[in-house]
Amino acid sequence: MSDAHDATDGRPAVYATAGLVEALLDLAREAEPEEATIALATTPAGEFVETLPPETPVFTHFYFPDAGRSLSAVFGMDLGTPAGQTQGRFVSHPQGRLALARTDDLHGIVFVAVPPWERGDVAVFSRDGIERSLDLVAAEPPIESLD
Repeated sequence: MSDAHDATDGRPAVYATAGLVEALLDLAREAEPEEATIALATTPAGEFVETLPPETPVFTHFYFPDAGRSLSAVFGMDLGTPAGQTQGRFVSHPQGRLALARTDDLHGIVFVAVPPWERGDVAVFSRDGIERSLDLVAAEPPIESLD
């Protein structure tokens, strides 16, 4: 999508798998006219990408927004997402702008999407509202197991 460094402030690019971005856009499309808010997790590039430094975080996974909803209602907290295991958040703005909003559930990195839900309709921001460049990785993350 863009260069490895954001031209405006020199911050490193945010990396995500192309498959993750497509899945998030599909979820936003299905949720419309409601907003979607989805927790995102990274995998170190060294586990599945040879072209990036091994320690580079790559957004690869999401947690379904409905997971743990009934437990959350009882206990008053999000029990569907493992604590401390999400480094980002995806939010959709069905009637909004491609920008970070005050009402967004902020993480260190926030992916924002707007209709018509195409790859060019996604932007990435730091918690401070500064847009970051997004580089898509054409690789599949390692399969997770309970072993």
